[in-house]
Amino acid sequence: MDDYVSALRQAVGTRPLVLPGTSVLVTDPEGRVLLLTRADTGGWGLPGGIMEPGESFEETGRREVLEETGLAVGQLELLGIYSGASCYYRYPNGDEIYNVTAAYLTALPEGAVVSLDVGENTHWRFFAPDDVPATLISPERPILADYVRHLGDRRQT
Repeated sequence: MDDYVSALRQAVGTRPLVLPGTSVLVTDPEGRVLLLTRADTGGWGLPGGIMEPGESFEETGRREVLEETGLAVGQLELLGIYSGASCYYRYPNGDEIYNVTAAYLTALPEGAVVSLDVGENTHWRFFAPDDVPATLISPERPILADYVRHLGDRRQT
């Protein structure tokens, strides 16, 4: 995928790209969410990434979670599709992106152990969804806000 985005960047420079991708909220039994510290930005984010040509959103999510954490996840439940101004991000190198993100929920597989791809991420930790680090990257904020609402809706039913 780096080749695909790199080729686009050669053509457009740092100007904004609209790129589809997936974020996956991997939850533990307490409802906490797995977050990773990204090596490229230093901010915290959900496992996920940009779609490769020909992939579905679900395939992207499964591939990215496996690559970034070593976890082979089970059922994916669509939380929502996120796009627009709240999904804009500017990387430290100046590259700009408007994410179009399909966010999915999945449970941490029983007995699974997180094993980071240290090239992409430097740390991992489970956080309460309403108590995430201040350095959470901005496109993840609306996703986690919806997850908090989702939990509240489930408790009311």
